Amino acid sequence: MRRPSPLPPPVSGETRRAAPAGDTASAVEDTERAVEEGGDAAVIPIDPAEASGGAGRVAPVPLPPSAGDTNGSDASFADDAVGIREVWRAARARRKALRAEVRRFTARQRRRRAVWIGVTASLLILALATIGAAYSPLFAVETITVEGVQQLDEADVRAALGDQLGTPLPLVDESEVKAALVTFPLVQSYTLEARPPHELVVRIVERLPIGLIKSPAGYTLVDAAGVALSTTQTPMTGVPLLDIRGGVSSDAFTAAGRIMHALPEEIRSQVTGVTASTPDDVSLRLGGTRTTVVWGSADDSPMKALTLGKAMVSRPPAGVSVYDVSSPTAIVIR
Repeated sequence: MRRPSPLPPPVSGETRRAAPAGDTASAVEDTERAVEEGGDAAVIPIDPAEASGGAGRVAPVPLPPSAGDTNGSDASFADDAVGIREVWRAARARRKALRAEVRRFTARQRRRRAVWIGVTASLLILALATIGAAYSPLFAVETITVEGVQQLDEADVRAALGDQLGTPLPLVDESEVKAALVTFPLVQSYTLEARPPHELVVRIVERLPIGLIKSPAGYTLVDAAGVALSTTQTPMTGVPLLDIRGGVSSDAFTAAGRIMHALPEEIRSQVTGVTASTPDDVSLRLGGTRTTVVWGSADDSPMKALTLGKAMVSRPPAGVSVYDVSSPTAIVIR
């Protein structure tokens, strides 16, 4: 087995310079022979022209300009550099394109929002216009109509409410109306209705007088709640006289008031007296014939009134002294 040849030692600079450029081939043979014999081999310099195939010398690579050479380099850099205006224009164009895309994708939402804003604004304007017109003199009270009065004088009630003339309908003061109607004892309740553009309607529910109570002051007309409506020195014609034990604050008076409210007008107009000592023994007296109606308690008063009306048709009071309707299903006539 052949022993590997040792690498040749490095050649000094003098040896390299001593080798002539023209003896390259002979130098190669001497080197191979020295390697085979185990000696030192000379370094063969390579001509750049021969390494390139004899086509000529290799073109040198241009080096970048040095830091001191600033004339040509600054000019070329200035030609290739991007200015601030170009950057600003590009950014503005990008923002403009982005806004265009946003508008395109939100067009439906913006249309919906515009519709809602338009509707809301229209309703708001309409409401403000309506409120402004309602509280203006365009809707002031010019006519007061009084309804539901039978015992009261309509002209007197209208005159008492005259302060409301010229007031806008929404600004009619109910407290002032109440203060004016309180002066009429027959007024039990009332309601107000505004009829644009200029009419105020006052609906009155009158108290129903049930009879007269005799007192040292005279004869006092009262309703079913015991409210004194008027007082006269002589009894009123066509109004029954009440003989109630315990007065207007008793349970007997409450029962008598319920019974008088349950009577139809054709029977109530014939009653000239009401007597009651307890809530369960109320009796009526029919004036023309002095017929007595035994009523009993106020229970089932509507049915008792219906039974009494039928009995008075079949057997008129002129030939009857007593109608006992305390039990409406078993009336007794004497």
